[in-house]
Amino acid sequence: TDQNAEATYQALSKYARNLNEYAESGKLDPVIGRDEEIRRVIQILSRRTKNNPILIGEPGVGKTAIAEGIAFRIIKGDVPENLKSKTVYSLDMGALIAGAKYKGEFEERLKAVVKEVTQSDGDIVLFIDEIHTLVGAGGGEGAMDAANILKPALARGELRAIGATTLDEYQKYLEKDKALERRFQKVMVNEPDTQDAISILRGLKERYETHHKVRIKDEAIIAAVEMSQRYIADRFLPDKAIDLMDEAASKLRMEMDSVPENVDALDREIMRLEIEREAIKREKDDRKVQDLSEEIANLSAERDELKAKWQGEKDLVDAVNNQLEQIEHYKLEAEQAERAGDYGKVAEIRYGKIKEAQDQVEKLKADLESQQTDSRMLKEEVTADDIAGVVGRWTGIPVTKLIASEREKLLNLEAELHQRVAGQDEAIEAISDAIRRSRAGLQDKRKPIGSFIFLGTTGVGKTELAKALAEFLFNDENALTRIDMSEYQERHAVSRLIGAPPGYVGYDEGGQLTEAVRRKPYSVVLLDEIEKAHPDVFNILLQVLDDGRLTDNKGRTVNFKNTIIIMTSNIGA
Repeated sequence: TDQNAEATYQALSKYARNLNEYAESGKLDPVIGRDEEIRRVIQILSRRTKNNPILIGEPGVGKTAIAEGIAFRIIKGDVPENLKSKTVYSLDMGALIAGAKYKGEFEERLKAVVKEVTQSDGDIVLFIDEIHTLVGAGGGEGAMDAANILKPALARGELRAIGATTLDEYQKYLEKDKALERRFQKVMVNEPDTQDAISILRGLKERYETHHKVRIKDEAIIAAVEMSQRYIADRFLPDKAIDLMDEAASKLRMEMDSVPENVDALDREIMRLEIEREAIKREKDDRKVQDLSEEIANLSAERDELKAKWQGEKDLVDAVNNQLEQIEHYKLEAEQAERAGDYGKVAEIRYGKIKEAQDQVEKLKADLESQQTDSRMLKEEVTADDIAGVVGRWTGIPVTKLIASEREKLLNLEAELHQRVAGQDEAIEAISDAIRRSRAGLQDKRKPIGSFIFLGTTGVGKTELAKALAEFLFNDENALTRIDMSEYQERHAVSRLIGAPPGYVGYDEGGQLTEAVRRKPYSVVLLDEIEKAHPDVFNILLQVLDDGRLTDNKGRTVNFKNTIIIMTSNIGA
């Protein structure tokens, strides 16, 4: 674009993206659902004045997707007559501010954008993502901030803008500026429920399959939504579920592209034997050299056979994916031809080329299945187990199905704990049952894995049992969150568990209990010497033990549903 873009009516092409063009060329993901919100936005855009909707919702619920959905609907013609000729541009605040060296340069750029939009006679709708950045942007030492430049055009209805921001930022920036707030009409975007989120992921599935060149099973989509709801509490649907699906697919693709483990193991073994053979050659032991050569030849033959099988499968999988990519390309071509009114071409693509490619895919899939009948080298489907593996890596909570070795370990849990703690059969049995229930998925989902109070005289193994449990679960006895309750004897010390209230020193640091569990949701929490704490501590713990949740000083809900809470008390106290 031109250096002097503002003077020659190129400000929009320099400082904004044309979403209609992106939607037409298939670069935007499809928008599934959200019909109510899109209808409300279109309704507001059709008003005479104050025709500026602002989308407000938590991060990751799909505010930007709604603006993209409107661009999609415009190019499909699925909007009222008065919006059919409109073009949606997304304003790039970074490009506007970047390189504005002199005073007034930023304002000049913004004015040029506003002028171009107003002169289009309402044909351009401006989408401003993160609209709170306008408040105060460019405003310094007598300069006018961006929001004040936009206000007159917004009020007169000359500038149609769609804003998007989060609830917190809306309260912090826009609610303070009443004049700016009244020029926008609020559209609340709520988090979709589980069923809607599953529909959204099903709609996006094809895009991710084409990108990663793997297949995503429906059980993986349901698992992504349900597990993200259950284990990832501080983020929102559908974003967190899409991330899970994306990461599981990329992990599987990476595994498909690298040599299988058994081939790799054979390669290493052959290399080790070759080094050994070279060493023995110097000792002139011909018999041993011959034996090693035979072993190397056998292993090499086995490796070559496995490698050929793997390569054959990989070639077929790649061929299937190339055909699927071709189908996507044809679908986009057909849509573009349909919009242009070339129905002959549409019929040729849909009932000729696409049909041909689909038949080819079926044939290749049948070949692949016949090749994989006895044993398969490649796994090309994302399953619920893959999603569980990603959740486990993100949160540290073991969600995957029990493997034989782990099952064995859990069945002998009592014996493992008895190696460190003598006696205490009843306590060990109660803890072991709680852990087994949790791993089998039978625990009450609303409560912690287990909450125990160990009572006994000094030295009988109360704290030791908690350490033994932490070592069993995390292979490290220091992995338990230990809070010494003798430090909480005063009433004012209680707030240290959940963090100091606003206005007090240490507000930013968070609470000792809540922060520890937020960082490690799967942990053993040991509240040592509970009888020494102030009685108010028990009021806080009631929420944790009953509901498996606690709200910290910043209003964030901390999830205790995957913790084991152990309180110890000296019976003599």
